[in-house]
This record gives sequence, structure tokens and C-alpha cells, in this order.
Amino acid sequence: MEVKLDKQYPLDVDAARAWALLTDLKATANCMPGAEITEQLSDTSFKGGVKVKVGPAVAQFGGTVDVLEAVAAERKMVLRGKGADKGGSSASMDLTAIITPDPANPAHCVLNGQAAVIVNGKFAQFGGRMMVQVSDMLLAQFVENFRQTALTLPAVDGSTASGVTGSDSVPASAPVAPVVAREINGLAIFWALLKGWFSGLLGKRA
Repeated sequence: MEVKLDKQYPLDVDAARAWALLTDLKATANCMPGAEITEQLSDTSFKGGVKVKVGPAVAQFGGTVDVLEAVAAERKMVLRGKGADKGGSSASMDLTAIITPDPANPAHCVLNGQAAVIVNGKFAQFGGRMMVQVSDMLLAQFVENFRQTALTLPAVDGSTASGVTGSDSVPASAPVAPVVAREINGLAIFWALLKGWFSGLLGKRA
């Protein structure tokens, strides 16, 4: 089963710091609940994993992430990830992420992401619609963690932080980096989807 995503997320952080975080794959992976980079295999290849918790059971997905393209001038990153669990399920993803500055506000930018996700095994039975809903929820958590983490970085040369240009400019009160869950709580996601489904059903009846 294949799911395609095309998302744009406005961020209240300058493009230079967002790009600096995006190119640090270990830090970026830490923004996704349950995900982490465990080993760097080469300059462009990394080994990592994702933990999924459903009730008392915990599943571990292991795989690799490869940087296919990184264009600093365009703030563009192309990644390919693939992995599998012991139960035979597997997934792969081709992702293109681009950071674009906000011309109206140099302290803001937009994170653009296009992804094609292919899922095989037991997770494919949930269907494309539910996979999109789950992806939307996880991406929303990731983007908020990414935003908060980027805001803790010192300003990069030529970037703007809090509307002030300069390499040593930092926000007056830099936020603390978020604490990210070390596994995806599948049960919490299920209940959130169930509540959304009931809300939609009741809305249609009303």
C-alpha cells in the first residue's frame, strides 16, 4: 500500500536555523516520537529505529536512512528510509524536504515536505485513509518538536533571530528543547482516531 503526502508547515523560526537542524539528521530524528539514529554508516547513510508501543507490547522497527541529495543553496534535502520489524512488516519512504524563508518576515519560514510511503505486512490492513490520519498526527508532533528545537539553536551567520540580524544574535529567552517520547504510543493514536471518527459521525448526523 502506498500513501502520498504533501504538507506545508509555517514555522516561527528563521530559515537558517531550520536548515541547520534539518541537516543534523540525528537531532531531526529525535524530534519524531519513537525515532532515533543509532549509528552513522557513512557521510550519507545512517542506521536507526522506531519504537511503537500498544498497551504493554512494544515493537521495534530497524532500518536505514540515506541522504540522496542535500542542496544548501535551495535548503533542500532528499531522503530515503526503509525498515522492517521482526513480524514481517516493512515500510519505505522517499521524502523531499525544503525550507523556504518567509519574504514578509525573515524570522519565519515554511517547512515543505513531500513523501511517498509504502507499507507492507500487517500495517497495510489499516488502509490508506487511516495511514494518512496517523501520519498527519505524527507529523504534527514532529513539526512542533522541530520548531521548538530549532528555536533553541544559536543564530547562524546572516540569519535573523527575533528580528535581529547577526551571527551572535539569539532570542532574549530561548525556549528549552522539547522532551520527546521515546516510543510512539499506538493506543493513544488509536483513541484519538476513534474520537475523531465519532465526532465526524455525530457532525454528519447533526
